Amino acid sequence: MNMQSKRPITAAEQALVDTFVNRIDSLPGDGAIAAIRNGFMDDIKFDGLPTRRVEAWHYTDLRNLLKSVPEDNANGASDAVAPLVDGSDVLVVSDGRAWDATISGDAELKHYREALNTGTAAHRMVLQSTDDLIGRLNGALAGDGFDLTVPANAELKRPVEIQVLQDGGQAHCRFSATVGEGAKGTFFERHIGGETDTLVSSITDLKVGAEAQVFWVISQERGLSDTHFGQINIELGANAQLTLFVANSGGKLVRQEINIKAKGEGSELALSGVNLLGGDSHTDVTMVLDHLEPDCVSTETFRNVVFDRAHGVFQGQINVAQIAQKTDARMACNTLLLSDDGDFSAKPELEIFADDVQCAHGATVADIDENHLFYLRARGISEKRARSMLVNAFIAEIVEELEDPALIEALETRFENWLDHHG
Repeated sequence: MNMQSKRPITAAEQALVDTFVNRIDSLPGDGAIAAIRNGFMDDIKFDGLPTRRVEAWHYTDLRNLLKSVPEDNANGASDAVAPLVDGSDVLVVSDGRAWDATISGDAELKHYREALNTGTAAHRMVLQSTDDLIGRLNGALAGDGFDLTVPANAELKRPVEIQVLQDGGQAHCRFSATVGEGAKGTFFERHIGGETDTLVSSITDLKVGAEAQVFWVISQERGLSDTHFGQINIELGANAQLTLFVANSGGKLVRQEINIKAKGEGSELALSGVNLLGGDSHTDVTMVLDHLEPDCVSTETFRNVVFDRAHGVFQGQINVAQIAQKTDARMACNTLLLSDDGDFSAKPELEIFADDVQCAHGATVADIDENHLFYLRARGISEKRARSMLVNAFIAEIVEELEDPALIEALETRFENWLDHHG
């Protein structure tokens, strides 16, 4: 006879269940939405938080890393901050609730809670995989966010900046952006924390129509003790062009998932990112890119800098379907490991079923080149300043590819401030 002992529930798992029980009556949604929420939370109760035995979470053993979950904080609302780029239209979600807002141009803007109340959000509350903990957690608890639609052939004259602000407690929000055929737009998605323990889950669904051009930046700027679970799910139409930049420079426990489906022939994706890790933080960037049509081009480049006792993870998987001939996909993950107590795990993968493709991946981990350091010190520059200059140069190589002077200046200033504090 096989005997199987019941898995003990952790304090963090119990806190998530308690949050759901306390909130369920006040969360928006009709009966269908409520059933989906209950199903997701039942899954979490049954499976618990993922451990290293779950392949997608092998390097981020959440059951071990997430020791506690903050209680709801009625005073957690924060004020909006200055946008990354002057002149942007700012949309604010504070304490999990979207503020009333308008944007210039022809775009249509709604609150996500409207889609929940009418039940139309149900078709979006789907999981990306059987191991989609962020999808389950957010689906169970998300109560608001924004839905943005840019009509065909329209062009947003001003960038749209989404600010997710949370200083203490929990927030769970969801966004969508549908950019119609031939349309153009620039979007900044910022996640900003404070000094109080916070847990935030955020999911963004982005559809880039045929011939459309989208520039999207995700900037994660959470507090030193915050937990951040982010996910962006992207569909690319025929000949669509997407530039996506991800910047992680905060948070104690961070998991950023990027799921991309190149569904249109001839689409182009340029994905790059910077991860700055310090203290005893844990930051995990996990990407899955599916090439599903011919003649698509994608590049993925991540630069990581690790200080102190920080632990970083990059998992990048590119899948090329048999029909996706002439795919050109290239992925690189480069890391500066600047501490004996820090570490970084890189897992690039290619799975190719087409026979006429160009695909490559690579990963490097290194310290600062001592010859470069000696060159600068020989010219009277202090060792700390010389190291900072070399780290900045390592990051700047991909930041400067963004080609927007105002955005580049804003990001470089943020990175320099972070390095001054941690370097």
